[in-house]
Amino acid sequence: MTRRASRLFPADFWCLWSAGLVLSIVRWLETVVVGVVVYRETDSPFLVSLVTMLRLLPMGLFGVFLGAFVERLDRRLTLAALIGLLAVTSAVLATVAALGALQVWHLAVGALANGFGWLTDNPLRRTMMGDSVGRERMPTAMALDIVAQNTARMIGPTVGGIVLVVGGIEGAFALTAGLYLVAVVATLAVRGRSTMTTARAEPVLARVRDGFAAAVADRRLAAVLGVTVVYNLFGWPFTSMIPVIGRDHLGLGPEGVGLLTSVDGVGAFVGALVLAWRLAPRWHAPAYVGGAILYQLGVIAFALSPGVGSAVAALLLTGLAGAAYSTLQATLVYLAAPIEMRPRIMGVLSVCIGTGPLGFLWLGWLANQIGAPAATAITGALGLALLLALRPLWRTI
Repeated sequence: MTRRASRLFPADFWCLWSAGLVLSIVRWLETVVVGVVVYRETDSPFLVSLVTMLRLLPMGLFGVFLGAFVERLDRRLTLAALIGLLAVTSAVLATVAALGALQVWHLAVGALANGFGWLTDNPLRRTMMGDSVGRERMPTAMALDIVAQNTARMIGPTVGGIVLVVGGIEGAFALTAGLYLVAVVATLAVRGRSTMTTARAEPVLARVRDGFAAAVADRRLAAVLGVTVVYNLFGWPFTSMIPVIGRDHLGLGPEGVGLLTSVDGVGAFVGALVLAWRLAPRWHAPAYVGGAILYQLGVIAFALSPGVGSAVAALLLTGLAGAAYSTLQATLVYLAAPIEMRPRIMGVLSVCIGTGPLGFLWLGWLANQIGAPAATAITGALGLALLLALRPLWRTI
């Protein structure tokens, strides 16, 4: 965090930034812990991928509805209430685990609940962040948000692996319940106006329809959303295979799997810092599309890695590329969306991100058939081919 950045942004931004940091730590901690436990109990890559996929399902089903619904609500209170419900869910899971009654389906329900929390990120938290800093500072704000998310990707998996060994699954969920409460406090500290009073008093379904129509009609938005769909179908799902490949093909234990998963976050942290420092408007589109393409190449390289060293190098590449892609994804949509439609179009972005469950299902099924490394390499190659085929569309960004 630079001194210049702390002067540049208001206190409300840092409250929302802090909440996002805590939520991301929880997300990655639970991804590793739940992935390791589910694979240990079932020995099924498909079920690992399925449980991970459930975190994305609410985005695809409800993202745009939430964006349209909250346009006339107090976003600060809505966000705090939803995070509070996640704290309750984690507390319940910790209790069930402590009683020795925890089963895989409990973890699946918990992952789905976590997905409803993730659903709030674009229509609520990031829209509030953009409103607090203004259009001109939005790219830097998003780069700093990606710094937070990837700090979490370094901290969360490592802490998750250690806590799982020391305190068991019940200790991990007790920790996440406490972290959720920290995020609630940070959200409630926001003081700026968080209700879109300019939104027309239309039915939610009408606003949803208008949001989709506006996204399709604007070629820049359509291009960004198209690349987003490809990335989430054929790129991001590979993260569910890191515990599988780490254990079965690289011979790592829980701590090692946690450290390996965090490497991607190290690359993304460095990339996001560079973007926050040097990102210029003329680089917005190249960073977004180039990041998506390099990410797919990193996925292929990781899947084909013969050892830990090459796997670490590949994950560093996916981290650097993913930082560029992620920073510009929300930025480009926020800047292109009409101000009165921002929450709902950010909700459309969440729907596109929410296509990821299909990718997780596909990758999990294929890994069961031919093994995790081959399935991951094939999926990465398919994503790369589709991105290149979409060149006439993304050239318009």
